[in-house]
Amino acid sequence: MDLYEHQGKELLRQYGIETLEGIVASSPEEAREAAEKLGGTVAVKAQVLTGGRGKAGGIKVVKSPDEAREAAEAILGMDIRGHTVRRVLVEAGVAIASEMYLSITVDRGAKKALILFSTEGGVDIEEVAEHNPDAIARLHVDPLVGLLPYQVREIVFAAGLEGDTAKGLGRTLTNLYRAFEGSDASLVEINPLVVTEDGRVLALDAKVTVDNSSLYRHEDIAELHDVEAADPQEQRALEVGLQYVKLNGDVGILGNGAGLVMSTLDVVAQAGGEPANFCDVGGGADAEQISTALDIVTSNEQVKSVLFNIFGGITRGDEVARGLLSAIERTGIDLPIVVRLDGTNAEEGRQILAENTPKNVHTEETMLGAAERAVELARNGGR
Repeated sequence: MDLYEHQGKELLRQYGIETLEGIVASSPEEAREAAEKLGGTVAVKAQVLTGGRGKAGGIKVVKSPDEAREAAEAILGMDIRGHTVRRVLVEAGVAIASEMYLSITVDRGAKKALILFSTEGGVDIEEVAEHNPDAIARLHVDPLVGLLPYQVREIVFAAGLEGDTAKGLGRTLTNLYRAFEGSDASLVEINPLVVTEDGRVLALDAKVTVDNSSLYRHEDIAELHDVEAADPQEQRALEVGLQYVKLNGDVGILGNGAGLVMSTLDVVAQAGGEPANFCDVGGGADAEQISTALDIVTSNEQVKSVLFNIFGGITRGDEVARGLLSAIERTGIDLPIVVRLDGTNAEEGRQILAENTPKNVHTEETMLGAAERAVELARNGGR
């Protein structure tokens, strides 16, 4: 679950990380009033759950309350990478001496937290990695030991800071790791982390992603979920307990088991197509769950064909076939659907489909064959 910038900053403040004073506004007039309270010179920042705000014109620095109102009027309602801006954060201005980048994420390969630090903040870290990879310091943290003082000193040394400013960076890193661990986050990122002209170390931005599986331990964070901003397919899948992630392609993907679905995404790409989603119905899905999942996948207007890849272990092939036919009958789905069944009761499932197959359902024996057929149907508009 991603947090908005103002929510992420509130979380970081709870762990002792210093930020600028800010006020959330949902109208131009509220933005003007906020700027007046904060002293006139402010930054007006779009609150969206995506990056690239600055390049899209979603961040404006202004020098008066009236300019803040005009900036908010321009930003509110803006579309940034498919996200509509419904609120802005009006934040006090500050004199910046230098900008840095600091984040902690999960390195799944190393099975450890990974700290990334760079003295080149304020730009995409991907650009820094591409053009000047030596500018990024990397440190792994053993979860059984935690962040150690010598690791903090390594980061401070890499920053080239001294005195109180060096101590400020050390405190910020220590507290950021506490926030990362304490909130069960998969990412905490500050870009830029700035040193002000008077030597303070401030988080000028905050990106926080919390592991959905841990939200039962963090009711306060779970309550921050913005249903209005959520993708409708992802929100509906969440409500019925399905694992669904929306992607940018036109081949809908549905399977049972995260590994199988990930493999299906790769095979579709190998066949020259682009997946529209990740959807895992789980190992024990019945006809009703299959029907609901297919309905969610096909409700995405980008989808032009569906690849239905099921391996029968706990889920039986005949149950899958009945769920598919039930979904088609109930919803009137007319998109082309390619079905690959294997495993437990796969023969029975294929027989059910053969005896009752609608014209838009196609069966394939292999995963690659099914992917190639689904990609071809998507390109040809279902023909």
